[in-house]
Amino acid sequence: MKMILLCLCFVFVQYNNLFAQSDTSAYEVQRNKINQLLGERSGRFGQYESSLGKRTGIFGLKTKKDMQFSNDILRQIVLTDNDIFSELKILLDYKDLEKKQVETRAVTVESRIDRFQATITRLQQENEKLRAESEKKEVSKERISVFQVILFIALLISLFYIYRLKKLPKTDKQSLKNA
Repeated sequence: MKMILLCLCFVFVQYNNLFAQSDTSAYEVQRNKINQLLGERSGRFGQYESSLGKRTGIFGLKTKKDMQFSNDILRQIVLTDNDIFSELKILLDYKDLEKKQVETRAVTVESRIDRFQATITRLQQENEKLRAESEKKEVSKERISVFQVILFIALLISLFYIYRLKKLPKTDKQSLKNA
């Protein structure tokens, strides 16, 4: 019985050391309850050990009352063990809840990251499209500018030619027409 108690205490201490940093307040309260129950159990086990050695009967024998007292203490130890197990289950439920919350957060963060990556990829593709369109428009503007310059030069040449025709004497005009 002492070995079971020592093993249970050892497991509990190791469990506490592993998860001491991630305790929540409810988890801490639950841990304190279990520690209190373990303390009660240890005390009752000490009472049980002393009651086993108690012999109040004639010639140093155990009486029915002594055995009943030992059995009552043993019954209290079993009830305390049951309470410890139920409180441990609640404690483990807290840990499971925390684990699920962490997993949920991880899934949420991963999905957000995936959505951000998809958005970034989409925006990069749109940016490339806009750059390509901008380059096409720039080339088109350059062509239009060149065409306008050529048209302007042609207009100037035409005006100059018309001006020269008006300034020429009539004989020169006729010779130009005949030629």
